[in-house]
Amino acid sequence: MASATITAELNKYGIGSKLRRLRLRKSMGLLDLSKHTGLSPGLLSKLERDVMHPTLPTLARIAMVFSVGLEYFFNSEPKSVLEIVRKKDRLRFPDSPDTDAIAYYFESLDFPVPNRALHCYLAEFNAIAPEHNRAHEHAGIEFMYILSGKLELSVGEESHELAEGDAIYFDSSVSHLYSRIGVKPAKALVVLLPPRE
Repeated sequence: MASATITAELNKYGIGSKLRRLRLRKSMGLLDLSKHTGLSPGLLSKLERDVMHPTLPTLARIAMVFSVGLEYFFNSEPKSVLEIVRKKDRLRFPDSPDTDAIAYYFESLDFPVPNRALHCYLAEFNAIAPEHNRAHEHAGIEFMYILSGKLELSVGEESHELAEGDAIYFDSSVSHLYSRIGVKPAKALVVLLPPRE
């Protein structure tokens, strides 16, 4: 019988909940997992509820069924993804810090989120002489929602005029550039989705 100290230490890893999550992801019942591992459904149930803690050979047998290594059960639980970014905490950056001809400024809206699946920005576009405007491209998908003002967006050979309330979705690996139209400030919410691994 494990001591209270050892039990408390093992409980920190949440092995039972990780095991249950793996099983449910595969839509597998305890009986199915029992057939794959040779362990009884009753024992598996106790392991999932942290009534018992598995030995390393037992855990290795379960890990092989789900094609994970033993380290899966001993890594820290991922932090739940909920971050609030206060306006006062955002940092504003120019599109190109090494020039006075700034086409736009951007503020990251999700910078504290670890391993984020997408990137969100608030962008403010300046009036800039056409000869100073720079096209760019980056892998992935870009989505823009115009919050105020007007913007011309050139993607490849196509140009589109966008006004407040308009939205556009495009392949950002195609060369594109933004140009503010008129004197009114133009702002947009920009969401970048990097390519899938």
